Amino acid sequence: MGQLTGKVALVTGAAVGIGRAIAVAYGREGAKVVVNYSKSRADAEETAQQVKRAGGEAWLIQADVATDGEVRAMVAETLAKYGRIDILVNNAGITAFVDFADLDGLTEEVWDRLYRVNVKGTFFCCRAVVAAMKKQGAGRIINLASVAGLWPQGSSIAYCCSKAAVVQLSKCLAKTLGPEIRVNVIAPGFIAETRWNVGRPNLDATIAKAGQAAPLKRVGTPEDIADAALFLATRGDFMTGDVMVVDGGRLIA
Repeated sequence: MGQLTGKVALVTGAAVGIGRAIAVAYGREGAKVVVNYSKSRADAEETAQQVKRAGGEAWLIQADVATDGEVRAMVAETLAKYGRIDILVNNAGITAFVDFADLDGLTEEVWDRLYRVNVKGTFFCCRAVVAAMKKQGAGRIINLASVAGLWPQGSSIAYCCSKAAVVQLSKCLAKTLGPEIRVNVIAPGFIAETRWNVGRPNLDATIAKAGQAAPLKRVGTPEDIADAALFLATRGDFMTGDVMVVDGGRLIA
């Protein structure tokens, strides 16, 4: 308890799912958590309440990470309130379900939408916090990618490519921003409890199949990813540019 007392963490896409679990885990360790959301204010307010119940402090900021001006305003508001940003978690992301064989289904709009949020949004947020973290003399950036960025399987080719881009972006930033700022990646495997799966056909069968394919015989939870995010926020002092795969061993199976 208290590993993040006095620290300020900005978590994007924190209204639900993995983002919420990370925000709550940080709150449990005493952090001041900026809960970013794009549209789901009611869900974000619930996240803030959970952070507070866990023992942390929460502050809500609405911003579309794909819009540079909104990102800069979000960071400026955070600095005006707290005076620092110690941890940035780039969790906000979107996908598109398009069968790999359906090349015509990968429209220009699909590519642009995924890259705007997943890649440009991640970069905009990273860039916006650099000056403050450099001035502090330390900072940690944690970018959420996916095992889909490491092997050719996932919701769509465009999604896989966008998450591979997040991995490479993170390595480039790790090389550029050290030694003050560490930049690392979490690559989750299949996570059942996400809004993307709401209404997904044959979800139970997909979960069962994915769980059986993994050596640990289950799929992941948001809390599994939050554990990794807590480690990267509090430990791993000699890690930067690394990719932490959290998938129950599925990638090696």
